Amino acid sequence: MILAYGQDGVFGSAGPGTRGAVANLRLTRQLADLAEPLDAVAEPVQGAVRAVPQSVRNVLDGVWLGNPLHPALTDVPLGAWTAALVLDLAGSEAADQALAVGILGAVPAALTGLNDWSYLKDDARRIGTVHALVNTMGLALNVASYMARRDGHRGLGRALSGIAYAGAAFSAHLGGHLSFGLGVRVNRTAFESPPDRYAPVCDESELNGGALVGLELEGESVVVSRSAETGEVCAIAATCSHLGGPLAEGDRDGDTVVCPWHGSRFDLCTGEVRAGPAVYPQPRYGVRTRSGKVEIRAAQD
Repeated sequence: MILAYGQDGVFGSAGPGTRGAVANLRLTRQLADLAEPLDAVAEPVQGAVRAVPQSVRNVLDGVWLGNPLHPALTDVPLGAWTAALVLDLAGSEAADQALAVGILGAVPAALTGLNDWSYLKDDARRIGTVHALVNTMGLALNVASYMARRDGHRGLGRALSGIAYAGAAFSAHLGGHLSFGLGVRVNRTAFESPPDRYAPVCDESELNGGALVGLELEGESVVVSRSAETGEVCAIAATCSHLGGPLAEGDRDGDTVVCPWHGSRFDLCTGEVRAGPAVYPQPRYGVRTRSGKVEIRAAQD
């Protein structure tokens, strides 16, 4: 549950902003409930998308960019269709070109969005499904609008793209809720604050045999290991930056750890992303060994 209601089912002394937030959450909750029957279709579609080669998915995830790619690409169709709406209101036929740019830009935005959605489950998946369906209908209406304009039916074309724009605005709202309300594609390690002093965390002997040692330090999850290549003792944040998976429970592949939830791969010593869907590196810790004990602190860099 996102909100905890009082025994009477309402919030006390809620201002206008709070009432708006509650109404928004109720709306998205209702949409998630309405989309629940689509789970039977969504699950096999997600499986098919996840079967795409990892090299292709790394491109769609934005691993090469260091940031999620889908949010950046959505600015192109939304910006172009906003320009088309304004130009239509001004009576300019340049709206047709703006509409076409938005249609072309919607294709890569949709592909990256489908890739992001394939990792989701429960309410996030259902809201994402509604988000995708509304976008698909909006794209179809904009294509129909462009064809109507080309055939000389400008009034019909403006009406179709106006309806599509209203849908795009609503869908953008759902996308914002996925990011800021449900934490999809945000860096799950952004607020971790490693201690600025060394603290003992485990015995050095616990790292024998390539073990991944998961532990808690001042409320932060950490995974400690020894490099198979150099013998160096390393420590990185154990909460996957993608969707919060427990890296200490993942598989080790050389000096790489594989997230058990969605398969993101990180360097155990630097925290760098080796494969998506994660795009943000894991925070790393400074490490030293003293008298057989491993001690860690915030990395100096």
